Amino acid sequence: MRLAVQQVADGTYLVHGSNTNWVILTDGDVVTLVDTGYPGDRKQLLASLTEVGSSPEAVTAVLITHAHNDHLGSAEYLRAVYGMPVYLHEAEVPHARREFLHQVSVGTVLRNGWRPGVLPWAVHAIRSGGTAHVPVASPQPFPASGPLDLPGRPVPVHTPGHTDGHTAYHLPDVGVVISGDALVSGHPTSRVKGPQLLPDMFHHERARAVASLEAFEELKGDLLLPGHGPVHRGPILEAALQARERAL
Repeated sequence: MRLAVQQVADGTYLVHGSNTNWVILTDGDVVTLVDTGYPGDRKQLLASLTEVGSSPEAVTAVLITHAHNDHLGSAEYLRAVYGMPVYLHEAEVPHARREFLHQVSVGTVLRNGWRPGVLPWAVHAIRSGGTAHVPVASPQPFPASGPLDLPGRPVPVHTPGHTDGHTAYHLPDVGVVISGDALVSGHPTSRVKGPQLLPDMFHHERARAVASLEAFEELKGDLLLPGHGPVHRGPILEAALQARERAL
C-alpha cells in the first residue's frame, strides 16, 4: 500500500493507513504517536516515522484513542521493543489489556453483510489483523489531567460511547482535534462523506456516542483529524453539529 503522510499543521501529521489513520506529533527530535493502525499496518507505521524524519526510538509515548484492533495494532510491539509507555483513559486500560473486548462481533458483521461496503471491509479487516489477539501488557492511564507533557502538548478529552474510555486529543496551539472514532469523516461501510458517526454496529453504546458530540462542540479549532476518512477543515463546532444532525 502506498504510504500517505500529510502534514496538516506545524509538527502535526495525519497518516492514512489501511482504512485507519494515525497521527504523528513532532517537537524537535522527539515524537508523540497517536494510535498505531491495524497489526498488519506495522510496516507502514514504521515507514511513516521515517517519512517525517523520525524513528521509533524518538517516540516518547503512544497515545491510544481506544483499544480496538485497528487503533491498538502495534502498541504492544512498540512498548515491548522500544520501551515507550502506552497511555489511554483509565476506563480503556482494562480494554487494552483485553480483560474484555467491546468490538463489533463477527456475527453482527455477517448480519449487516447486505449493507454496501461491509463485506469488503470485513475481508480487509480480517486480513489486517482485525480479529487478532493484541493486548497491551502494561497500558497506563494518563499521568496527569490537562495538557500532557509530551510533544504536541495534547489534551485528552473523554468521548465515551464508541467504547467506554474513548478519548479524543485537542491540540489548542494549532487548532487541531484528533477525534479517533468518536467523530469521523468517512468509512468504507458508509456512503456519507464529511463529519459523521460511524455506523451503529461499531458503537458499544450509540446513545453515549451521540452525547459525546457535545464535547467536540466545546473545542476550538478548525482541523479535524479522524480515525477514519480524510482531514476535515472547518470549525470543530460545525463538524460536531453536522454529525449530530446526521445521527438523529
